[in-house]
Amino acid sequence: MPPARWVGADATRGHRLRNSKSGSLPAATVHRRAQVLVVGAGIAGLSAARAFGQAGVADLAVLELEDQPGGNSRGHVLAGMRCPLGAHYLPVPGVAAREVSEWLFELGLLKTQAGRTVADELHLCHSPQERLWVDGAWADGLLPPADPGSGTQAAYARFAALMRQVQALGFALPTQRAPWTAAHAALDAVTFDHWLQAQGLIDERLRWYLDYCCRDDYGAGSAAVSAWAGLHYFASRHGFQAPGEDTAEGEREGVFTWPEGNGWLVQRLAAPLGARLHGGRTVLQVTEARHGVEVLAWNEATAAVERWSAQTVVLAVPLFVSARLLASPSAALSQATQLLRYAPWLVANVHIDRPLLDRPGAPPSWDNVAYASGVPGGDGLGYVDAMHQSLRAAPGPTVLSFYRSLSPTQRPALLQGSADEWARSVLNEAATMHPDLPARARQVDLVRWGHAMAIPAPGVRSSAALAALRAGRGRVRFAHSDLCGSSVFEEAFSIGHAVASG
Repeated sequence: MPPARWVGADATRGHRLRNSKSGSLPAATVHRRAQVLVVGAGIAGLSAARAFGQAGVADLAVLELEDQPGGNSRGHVLAGMRCPLGAHYLPVPGVAAREVSEWLFELGLLKTQAGRTVADELHLCHSPQERLWVDGAWADGLLPPADPGSGTQAAYARFAALMRQVQALGFALPTQRAPWTAAHAALDAVTFDHWLQAQGLIDERLRWYLDYCCRDDYGAGSAAVSAWAGLHYFASRHGFQAPGEDTAEGEREGVFTWPEGNGWLVQRLAAPLGARLHGGRTVLQVTEARHGVEVLAWNEATAAVERWSAQTVVLAVPLFVSARLLASPSAALSQATQLLRYAPWLVANVHIDRPLLDRPGAPPSWDNVAYASGVPGGDGLGYVDAMHQSLRAAPGPTVLSFYRSLSPTQRPALLQGSADEWARSVLNEAATMHPDLPARARQVDLVRWGHAMAIPAPGVRSSAALAALRAGRGRVRFAHSDLCGSSVFEEAFSIGHAVASG
């Protein structure tokens, strides 16, 4: 068993808010002011800071719980190699995600050629991109193979036909730029499993794939997310094509990725803030006063309380955290926190000293997943190879980043379990794909995300409370992907940008 350790997010800092009482805090030793104060340096918070800067606000500060910005999009270094701690790719944005596209043009990731928008191929995921361990061999892509004329092939074709009908209703990323009709609301009222069953879609391989997609994007399976969310996964992006279909009009879009995942984007989003970004600040209380907003924050480095005064405060943190920070949460915030449930995640970066043994089928790819017979699948989501984008001439040592979406009931075990126990579990599960992996592993760095993402369960997309929080433009504003009910980059970035208006 290789050495294992916890890295990344520090649960004790987050729990400081839960366990503290404002009346027991020592007096603030530092008093600082800012016109705008952003609490939280995840994607939404960094986007909000950027948007305020574009609007001419120079007197701005950002307080971040951890020492480094990025939330669950941060990167890491293991054995001298960059790797992700969380989110690890960004699809080339569609036309509705205009704020994201504008920023990517600034970075040079998108450019215009002959009147068309094209992506910089250096930063697109290199081929081969995806493979699936199924039936004792590696298959290209993540959709389980189906024999011609089989029931599985027929199920794929029927789902593809239904998807074309569903797409006609209108879907987009960000979700707020798509229409919302009674048909959408009906889809949001039931689980994805319920909708699939009603359509007669019971094929095991199709259902495994759809459950996997939901767990990968939302942290919860098809039995937990709404039918709207399950269909939105496909309808807002690349659709769904059955094997053998002409995909000329529905070919899957490319994705940007880097060895450190979306940590590459975080570095470029945070860099312009310079000294205005204050890490290691655990915010404990936010109080709206007559002429501004007062914020109390614990400085983790000095073990002292700081008092911040601002005209506007943006709470770019999960909504349940916002509810604890505010002395008097609004009715909308209280309702939203009662509605949302969060999926915990485990990410394990495994350093291996040499390439793993080849097995039959498709060659080593960026994303590697094992098919699990039965519905739903296990909690493992496979792994990505952090060195896949390196352009090195020959394979060698690398870091494999394994992802697990866990159920909310597993949160205590994630917090209390040892790094050795979780590392052993990850390696044992991965041995299905790679029997030699445990012998090749030299170090395992794990990060636990106790509340990694909000689950878009039935009723979340339709929530009037979330809509009210999105629209709010008072002294205290909210900017987090929770407001859309799912942890998606395009949603977080667009919400952060919008909060600077008004």
